Amino acid sequence: MSDLKEKSCKPCEGGVCPIERPAAESTLQEVPGWDLNSEATEISRTFAFKNYYQTVSFVNAVAWIAHREDHHPDIAFGYKTCDIRYTTHAIGGLSENDFICAAKINDLIGE
Repeated sequence: MSDLKEKSCKPCEGGVCPIERPAAESTLQEVPGWDLNSEATEISRTFAFKNYYQTVSFVNAVAWIAHREDHHPDIAFGYKTCDIRYTTHAIGGLSENDFICAAKINDLIGE
């Protein structure tokens, strides 16, 4: 098992194939709490917090990871929840970058 949170994202501008379902399902085991969509093109997770301040602090930390890795999720948040979705738009599916960022986000909350 690789330690995804120790890796860095590599630029992806297309021209490579997305990760196929079997590999995505296998790699998903390295990022507890994340779900694979039915098309195997996206991973997502909902995070719950005690209050708005904690939620926004988390969103800001995720934004910092996204900026540093130059790989950006779709984020939706409210008072006590934050939904994060990763896909690599340039290839129309999942890349290792999606799982690297998911692992770094899990590390924020100690998973």
